[in-house]
Amino acid sequence: MVTRLPDDAVAGLRAAPLTYADVGATMGAAPPSYRTFTRTRLLEHASFEQAAEALMTWQVHERAGLHVAASGPRVGQDAVVEMRLGPRVGGIRIPCRVVHVIDEPDATGFAYGTLPGHPESGEERFEVRRRSDGGAAITVAAFSRPATLLARAGGPLTRAVQARMTQRYLRAADLMSPG
Repeated sequence: MVTRLPDDAVAGLRAAPLTYADVGATMGAAPPSYRTFTRTRLLEHASFEQAAEALMTWQVHERAGLHVAASGPRVGQDAVVEMRLGPRVGGIRIPCRVVHVIDEPDATGFAYGTLPGHPESGEERFEVRRRSDGGAAITVAAFSRPATLLARAGGPLTRAVQARMTQRYLRAADLMSPG
């Protein structure tokens, strides 16, 4: 269940600088000094509306196995989120701020950027798009590089964790919304 961040934590994350300079680059050309990827999955079970709602209420991240504490129940411009991979206490801290929101008739999503304390430095975009055949697809695109000693030391393992989480996001978007 997504929890609400305390007001002092929200203020601190909103005041924190992003850890990279190329803000918004997941919407266009990624900077050359970063690792990049784009992955797309056609949705078989969820409609565009269901997947968009799950994405914009942080449920895709929760269903992917992260503990999510956010500034509000819905994603919005400048929203902040602190996710944890692993146990809620002692897990890997993943603080981010939303830098772009996509709100179009046939596309919904957002991009968030990394904040100090995140193991990576960069940006990740999540977008659900209605297809011309009436179906939908989700895309995750990112550029990043290690930001902490642990992430740098992890090398291929760090990249494998990122790839695994991306696959989990893609699957999580295809789960039917409850009710």
